[in-house]
Amino acid sequence: MSSPKPEDATRGMRGRRIPRRLLQLAGGLVLYGASSALLVRSGLGLEPWNVLHQGLSRLTGLSIGVVVTVLGAAVLLLWIPLRQKPGLGTVANVLVIGAAMDGTLFLVPDAHGPLARTALMVAGIVLNGLATGLYIAARFGPGPRDGLMTGLHRLTGRSVRLIRTLIEVGVVATGFLLGGSLGVGTLLYALTIGPLVQLSLRLFAVPDATRSAAPETAGGSTVVASGSPERVILPR
Repeated sequence: MSSPKPEDATRGMRGRRIPRRLLQLAGGLVLYGASSALLVRSGLGLEPWNVLHQGLSRLTGLSIGVVVTVLGAAVLLLWIPLRQKPGLGTVANVLVIGAAMDGTLFLVPDAHGPLARTALMVAGIVLNGLATGLYIAARFGPGPRDGLMTGLHRLTGRSVRLIRTLIEVGVVATGFLLGGSLGVGTLLYALTIGPLVQLSLRLFAVPDATRSAAPETAGGSTVVASGSPERVILPR
């Protein structure tokens, strides 16, 4: 009786991991929207893009979740001239995060008192970091705003760091002028989100089928995650 071919084993392992990856994608996006809503309710400052989203929400009268969705779709249209290709995760990012954010804002009231506001701020930042790692590790494609960043990087030849900095400074400044919330939460988010996402990526990494399908010739060990977490672009 012949043994299974490596490529057959790889396909089988990929198939078994798709449900887990889809669950991570959905759970991560919902948690991302919910955690962003906690930062809104804390009133102590938002992450960069949500400063802009909140400013536009106050300007237009639309809910912040609707603004997240509409602006995400608009940014996605900018991928066309930049020759970026969206994945399932990219489209889901546009559709899910704003809805999850509005749903959480409906359920969670504003915090009153420094203790409650600080608790919501810390919970929002920590859960946001976990959520980001969850859906990046699912490997279904970047969020629309990160695709804009990488597309501009390829178009201009400038570093990703510079492009990202310019974009985020621009959205924060614009959002603040429109009435978006800046505060200690914004600063704390900027300082802690990188380490939190790195930890989350390690926790939720999905094993790479092309490597782990190989015969157990190295003491039965398998290699987890084809790319190091440090190289993954944070979606927003």
